[in-house]
Amino acid sequence: MPDGFLHWPLYVPYALYGEVDHVYGWKAFNAKNGFTAAQTALNVVETLMYLVYLYMLWTRADKTLDGAKRTLSGRDGALAVVIGFSAAVMTLSKTILYWANEYYSGFDNIAHNTPMDLLTLWIIPNGAWIVLPTYMISKFGGDILDGLTLASSQSVKVE
Repeated sequence: MPDGFLHWPLYVPYALYGEVDHVYGWKAFNAKNGFTAAQTALNVVETLMYLVYLYMLWTRADKTLDGAKRTLSGRDGALAVVIGFSAAVMTLSKTILYWANEYYSGFDNIAHNTPMDLLTLWIIPNGAWIVLPTYMISKFGGDILDGLTLASSQSVKVE
């Protein structure tokens, strides 16, 4: 928060975001709105899941000599896919919840913005948290379905 002891130099770029979206600004803080803190707690879990996924890729992937893509297979691969899928579902769900919170509150935290500010500083940046996790869910979900199909002794659909 502006004027907070951690604001400079860590959070200077977020001062603008606190003005664009009041759930991250003084309005929510002074109202003791717990949504931001609750979302932060889930962000920590979500971030840890992504870090575990990346750690597994970096430390357990099969190494190649010819420069080909590294692969992660077997139980480690399955676990990494489930963790990645779960993290992406969490990201998408939190974002949809966040947008729903704005809708059901009458856009209480963002209605003060101009349409252009809303588009460039809220919709597009937050939209990325819908598009990218949806893509990840599609890819990871396909891997999970392929694994379950193979485990049931059926052939995997090739696209």
